Amino acid sequence: MIYPIDGDRSDKINSYIASLSTTQFLPFEEAMRVQAQHWGVAIQNPSDIKIAPEVNSLPPTPPLNGNPFSIGYWSLRLRYRAWPNDSFDGPDDIRLFVVYYDPDEHCVLAHSIGLQQGFLGVVNGFGGEKYDDRNNVVLAHEMLHTLGASGRYDPRTNQALFPEGFAQPGRSPRYPQVQAEVMARWIQQSATESKMPNSLEQIVVGRTSAVEIGWVK
Repeated sequence: MIYPIDGDRSDKINSYIASLSTTQFLPFEEAMRVQAQHWGVAIQNPSDIKIAPEVNSLPPTPPLNGNPFSIGYWSLRLRYRAWPNDSFDGPDDIRLFVVYYDPDEHCVLAHSIGLQQGFLGVVNGFGGEKYDDRNNVVLAHEMLHTLGASGRYDPRTNQALFPEGFAQPGRSPRYPQVQAEVMARWIQQSATESKMPNSLEQIVVGRTSAVEIGWVK
């Protein structure tokens, strides 16, 4: 379930949110279907995205440090906030609060977060149709976090970890990679350079991630 939020409190982003439809998330559902089938998952459609009414308040700001107590407290606040906005049926759904920002006003967005506890996530995205594909890449990364997948990149450098963070670890020459492992987020161009995928057609769910989310035993 996608809970859209206007991060700028602007008419522009509000209009974008009003235009959202499940059609914009069909590439997400198709990518998850293709990746699941690759790993032999029997479910025909492993994801089914719905859009909740717009949420009028911002989620709590996550802590900047890695203090586990601060993160735990933030997680509790987020889960408390999610409860009154719960508008779907079923205990196993994932709730992603997607905060949209004006790309003309923001060059860089804060890091998005997915929590396995409570199947919750906060995703920061750009409000605009031309950014839908990139937003879907971030959604996929955070959604798989809620299912137990770990990050496959070095937080100090943001570069993908070898080999589990590479879509094609056996590629020769190793660089440039042409796809990204979804939990590494980046397509490695060299040992120190990478770029973000433009769409979910450029991502794969690697074996380690597939094991963590239960697609592979």
